[in-house]
Amino acid sequence: MNGELNESPLKEVHLDLGAKMVGFAGWNMPIRYGSILEEHEAVRESAGVFDISHMGQFLVEGRDAAVWLNGLLTNNVDNLKAGQGHYTFLLNEGGGVIDDLLLYRLREESFFLVVNASKSEEDFAWLKGRREGKVELQDRSVEMAGIAVQGPRATEVYSRMMGGRTLPPRNEVDDFEVEGQRMLVCRTGYTGEDGFELFCRAGGGAHWFRSSLDDGARPCGLGARDTLRLEMCYPLNGSDLSPERTPLESGLRFFVDLEKEDFVGRAALVTQKAEGLRECLAAVRCSEAGPPIRPGCAVLDGEGREIARLSSGTLSPSLGVGIGLAYLPRESAVAGTALGVEVRGRTIPAEVVKKPFYKKA
Repeated sequence: MNGELNESPLKEVHLDLGAKMVGFAGWNMPIRYGSILEEHEAVRESAGVFDISHMGQFLVEGRDAAVWLNGLLTNNVDNLKAGQGHYTFLLNEGGGVIDDLLLYRLREESFFLVVNASKSEEDFAWLKGRREGKVELQDRSVEMAGIAVQGPRATEVYSRMMGGRTLPPRNEVDDFEVEGQRMLVCRTGYTGEDGFELFCRAGGGAHWFRSSLDDGARPCGLGARDTLRLEMCYPLNGSDLSPERTPLESGLRFFVDLEKEDFVGRAALVTQKAEGLRECLAAVRCSEAGPPIRPGCAVLDGEGREIARLSSGTLSPSLGVGIGLAYLPRESAVAGTALGVEVRGRTIPAEVVKKPFYKKA
């Protein structure tokens, strides 16, 4: 990839709305339109809309598609009926996470994958290099735009956008046409709120983004997306997930089916499970206010010794204190364990808490 940033098909909309743009995963994306705190609050209390066009979209089709994907991904593809989706992982042979992604079964022999922007090219090359049998693999990323509407009023926004059409149930996908244009609407999310992702042709993205604004959503950038996902302890690839860490260490065992006959990385995970985990991704919450915590801040044990570094960290708008994730020694990754987080030479008292940080009343 050259030094130039990719542009979203929604770029002109963002500029019209006065967004502050930043480079992210090789893309020029809005980090905020106004106040990150207000955008965060809009998603928690009403509805916000995010541009997710930077994420990769692949189509996998063919008689052998399901069997092929099941040998590459951790979750069990056979559990998906047409119209259903789930969270899953692409692993290396050592069980480390190449990418975390969403897989949707559109029809018996047709699948839609949504992958992280920073991993799109790598994922496609990895999959293409292992293609076998009757399988057709297509990278549709450049051709598509995507938006995510999140919040307790997301269903109302969608109904107004679509003239009364209802959203599919949670973790399901609707594949339909509007004025001859294919639409894929997935009911998942990355904020802990109800919501949906809408994927369409690139040229139609601006229309649907603006439509969501007209129908009650507030534009939100990557800043709010990060605070929202961290309050829910949703991992970020490249920070909390990496090729050196397995889903078991990350606390995401639920999305790994070790009962499947085989998939890439399975043997390493079976061994790790048998030997026991040495470190676990834990939720660390500061006990008092202080300077904002950030990824890379040292995590200290009760004796003041550094035992880890935060993989994610921020000031929680909902809780008013610093929160973060860190891979802690297993004996320290227990709720109630007293810790410290070092920020600018100051140690802020903290403790390990149960995930997620934020729970609706």
